[in-house]
Amino acid sequence: MQTETSKPWNWLLFPFSSVKAGPDGLFAASVGYGIYEMNAEGEWSKLDQGLPEMSSVNRLQLHHDLLHACTSTGLYEWNGEEWNCDGLTIPCYQYRKIGGTGYAATDDGLWSNAGFKWERIACANKHVYDFINLPQYLIIAHDSGISLYDRFMDDWAQFELQLSVTSLVVFRGHLIGTSDKGELLIGDKQGRFNRIQFGQNFIFSVVAKGSEVYVCTDRGLYRLTYLCNQVTLLAVKIGCPVTDIDVQGDDLYMATLFEGIQTIQV
Repeated sequence: MQTETSKPWNWLLFPFSSVKAGPDGLFAASVGYGIYEMNAEGEWSKLDQGLPEMSSVNRLQLHHDLLHACTSTGLYEWNGEEWNCDGLTIPCYQYRKIGGTGYAATDDGLWSNAGFKWERIACANKHVYDFINLPQYLIIAHDSGISLYDRFMDDWAQFELQLSVTSLVVFRGHLIGTSDKGELLIGDKQGRFNRIQFGQNFIFSVVAKGSEVYVCTDRGLYRLTYLCNQVTLLAVKIGCPVTDIDVQGDDLYMATLFEGIQTIQV
């Protein structure tokens, strides 16, 4: 891997929480300082028109070249000139569009929108932080564990873990999550989850990109792998807290707390 040495404008001032790379530019959300876009010339501009001044951005998502911001004041979509509220005005932590239906993880359950109206579909009164929508299963990460809906059986399974599960991926058939304690949660395919702390690392999130799963921690970025039938972490970039990543072509972009948006080639 080759590290890119150039640094973006005001890279030291803002702690970044999310990054998304698209064909027309790079987007990054800073903690408490708004959302920025970097164009092909490497120049940053702030995208603040229409976004409430006190909004805290939890995640950015890019679907069909449309940028969405999951914020403390709701879900917003960027139309190229300003942010428009997508009709969901409660704190939002994750958004995905699957087919023609949008799904949002919020402070009050999981919501969906197949047309022009949002409706809550699961986990009322729970803070939902992430979800995975599979052909057979809907898997939801929330403030007390994980809920799993089996579409074929029309049945829910509840895994009360007494902690908040903040992100989810599937890796080699195992359900992998992160907790608000900085742990990695690894499902054993039998309804149990092992809680693993990797040294002094505090794990922020797990992110799936293609066939790879990346682990963002306060000590750097790692890649999840199996070694001797055990899940382990392989260092990708260490030395700074990495909060989020995205991949575009051969470039991997990292949002960091103290060193702006970093780029490496993969």
